[in-house]
Amino acid sequence: MNRLAWLGLALVLAVLVPGLLGGSQLLPRLQTFDPGLMATLLGMILLCWIINAVRLRLLLGQQGAQLGRVRSLGVVMATEFAICTTPGGSGGPLTLMTLLARERIGPARSGAVFAMDQLNDLLFFFCAMLAIAGYALFHSLGRSQESMLLGSAALLCGVLAAIVLLLRCRRGVMRWNGRLLQRLGLSTSRRRRWARRLLRFIRALAETWRLPKRTLALVFALTCAHWSLRYSVLYLVLRGLGVELSWIPSFLVQMLSLSAGQFSLLPGGAGAAELTSATLLSPLVGSSTAAAAILIWRAVTYYFYLLAGGPVFVCLLARPLLERWRRQAG
Repeated sequence: MNRLAWLGLALVLAVLVPGLLGGSQLLPRLQTFDPGLMATLLGMILLCWIINAVRLRLLLGQQGAQLGRVRSLGVVMATEFAICTTPGGSGGPLTLMTLLARERIGPARSGAVFAMDQLNDLLFFFCAMLAIAGYALFHSLGRSQESMLLGSAALLCGVLAAIVLLLRCRRGVMRWNGRLLQRLGLSTSRRRRWARRLLRFIRALAETWRLPKRTLALVFALTCAHWSLRYSVLYLVLRGLGVELSWIPSFLVQMLSLSAGQFSLLPGGAGAAELTSATLLSPLVGSSTAAAAILIWRAVTYYFYLLAGGPVFVCLLARPLLERWRRQAG
């Protein structure tokens, strides 16, 4: 119940921010939006799920053959739903590992696949930042866009530096983790079990890195296609509202807003993402247009994830657990 209340509060905040920003002009702006464009945007999200399902099967290598196309799509949708409903997306990897365990894929392997997927995402954003920085050298950006670019670059560099440091100092991290578990009172056998799990994860991650270069290149190409589609939603929403804003500032607004949502630890970043995007977007397009754009953007990239992914999550994860509890109770 506490989790549901926390999610409900986040959803209220998510709707409240654009509602207060747009005021009485919000509803008329929403009514002018083309329903056909809305259907196109939802189709883009469905295509993103299909792309991610293909990425999942490719990263699993030979074990990916165990997942059918429909099953892998369901796993992706359920995982995205868990990411959107848990603080900082913490439920995503747990959901993925649970669902893949039913396909006899161990947690070390599924955890390595999730980590590799996240690394591909970071590589895409790093390349996108380089491309935008190169564009800025030959084209003048507004002061607000330059600030967003610097903020995005600083955030991304910080994350990449932390990952590199973690990989270089992994032995020291393992020793520190062992001392921490000892202070928490865990027995020697449990500490050794945790160490073995961590070593299996590192070994599985190394095996994923050793996939054929063609496969890894295809995974990265699909990653670029996924995020290009996902981060074109706000741009198309603004075009549908009659605003001519280039793709680059809309990309930066989304990147900073969703990053703020992750750091807020609210489910799906609800509330924090809306507040950040409202702060960044209002000076560019006006308050009423920004409010309408944020509401439609989040309806496509967040509420739709909840509405479409919720039934899939219940079908794949919650229903088998309920049936197991009923058998045990009986």
